[in-house]
Amino acid sequence: MSKRILELYFQRSEDAINATDSEYGKLLRQISFNILRNQLDVEECVSDTYLQMWNTIPPNRPESLKAYACKIIRNLSINRLKYLNSEKRSSQEFIGILDELSEAIPSGEDIEAKVEGIALGEEINNFLKQQNKETRIIFIKRYWLFMSTAEISADMRISQTKITSSLHRTRQKLKKHLTEKEYVI
Repeated sequence: MSKRILELYFQRSEDAINATDSEYGKLLRQISFNILRNQLDVEECVSDTYLQMWNTIPPNRPESLKAYACKIIRNLSINRLKYLNSEKRSSQEFIGILDELSEAIPSGEDIEAKVEGIALGEEINNFLKQQNKETRIIFIKRYWLFMSTAEISADMRISQTKITSSLHRTRQKLKKHLTEKEYVI
């Protein structure tokens, strides 16, 4: 299906947007809502996602259209949240999720830190590949999709206590792994 949708973008067919919305719209809205918690902001980010996809395909030809769309909506939603927070309207739940993860991941705002961030992302991916499937899924749902522990619990049919424990253990393992790889936490 995604190959067909991708070809619609390359043909510059307006049907590409409708097909993208039919195939991935629900997922994109959920990712954005997990970050923003406001339906109007979500719809704006979804529209902006489709516009950005239209403007970047072609020349880009993503291997996974789903991953490409998810990355765009996630980044747009985070940027929208930052904008809203700068206006003194905050999303405490989103900030709390990032605070959880900050105990395991180094921070920094300079250029060198941003370049190192690419290597850090690859190292986190390597770490996650070493974890069992359930642990990986829980971690990604929490820190990539920004799902609450209650949502993860309902989605995976696992108790919230087990989700919380898994996340805590995984963050501790990640911190140890990154320290061993000489990242300053």
